[in-house]
Amino acid sequence: MGNLFKIAVRNLWRYKRRTLLTASLITMGVIFVLVFISVSGSFKNMMVGQITDSMLGHVQVHRQGYVASIDNLPLNLNIKGQGFRQLEALLKQQPEVAAYSPRLKFGGLFSTFVETTNIRLNGIYPEQEFKTVPLLPGRVSQGKRTLERGEIYLPDLLHKGMGAKVGDTVVIVATNQDGSVNGKQFKVAGVLESATGPGGRDGYVHIEDAMEILRLEELEVSEVAIRLKDFDQLHPFTAKMERLVKSIGGPKSPVRYEVHSWEKLSPFFNIAKMINLLTFFIKLMLIAIVLISIMNVMIMAVYERIREIGTIAAIGTLPGKILSMFVLEGFCLGVLGTVVGNLVGGIILYIVNLSRISFEFGQQKGLILFVQFNPRDLIVISLIVILVSVLASLQPAFKASRMEPIQALRHV
Repeated sequence: MGNLFKIAVRNLWRYKRRTLLTASLITMGVIFVLVFISVSGSFKNMMVGQITDSMLGHVQVHRQGYVASIDNLPLNLNIKGQGFRQLEALLKQQPEVAAYSPRLKFGGLFSTFVETTNIRLNGIYPEQEFKTVPLLPGRVSQGKRTLERGEIYLPDLLHKGMGAKVGDTVVIVATNQDGSVNGKQFKVAGVLESATGPGGRDGYVHIEDAMEILRLEELEVSEVAIRLKDFDQLHPFTAKMERLVKSIGGPKSPVRYEVHSWEKLSPFFNIAKMINLLTFFIKLMLIAIVLISIMNVMIMAVYERIREIGTIAAIGTLPGKILSMFVLEGFCLGVLGTVVGNLVGGIILYIVNLSRISFEFGQQKGLILFVQFNPRDLIVISLIVILVSVLASLQPAFKASRMEPIQALRHV
């Protein structure tokens, strides 16, 4: 095998221009795919992180039917006290859970004593919420990054549109489950940039203040947001929780619960799927480039070396060794293009990180794109290129190994 490898390298070196052109084409394909996959994958992961870590969480648990009616923020589909306590005990037993946060969501009227408009409010335990969505405090553009009872985080839209400033006193008025109206004064503790765009109307108050406004005698929650220790466990954990929540309340309980990953709650997941689809087609393009390049080179090599093939066959070289020789040539071309492509691609990604490319996402400004080099992508791309190089060499190599020595020696 060592001698065949040396012969294969020597034959490639005999045709330097063709070898370099083919290797360059493979290298360009590897560079393009590696850079595209790394940049698009890093962008996707950053956007997913912004969405999950600034507002949604990785997974959410709701009472059945709540998500279908979430635009109305229905109070009659809250998770009641006993159900929440059972769910909380269940979450504390799961080793995958890093943090969880109960939320009481409701709609109301926001007043500055001069003007009034509608607002969506999230009642939270600040300490638990900040652990579950750690980027939430970073969205506070003005004011303090702690929230206490009697205080409110005001969405930037209302801050600008209503003229409410940090430290101002405002009023929240809401209708509870029995139809009665109640109001409470709050102090503006901070202004919150929207994570979903300029139309965001979500504010935050302490969950005990939310209970007071809604006149709830015991804790009820609209949802429980969950943060995982390992984001890669998203799908297994979601499937696991879908089984576990069936035990809450017992088999005869009329109340059922639903588990939703961020993918089912955010429209950005469709964009993430499109990025994955583009990545798949880019890989197909790489396969086509390598396949056509290697097949073209090997077919020309067989055609130009017919007499040479006849000679080595006439002196007793077995067809299997002739086939191996040509396959090794394709293998060497694939390895050469892969190694150079990976090196150049890595340098380009390093330059991209040094450039500190910034962009905006929703209302989030000054986000820096940091390209993460995934070793798994490197291995997958390298294996694809080398495997396709070998496969592309098989047909020309098989043709060379089947040549009759006498006919080959007669070829002009």
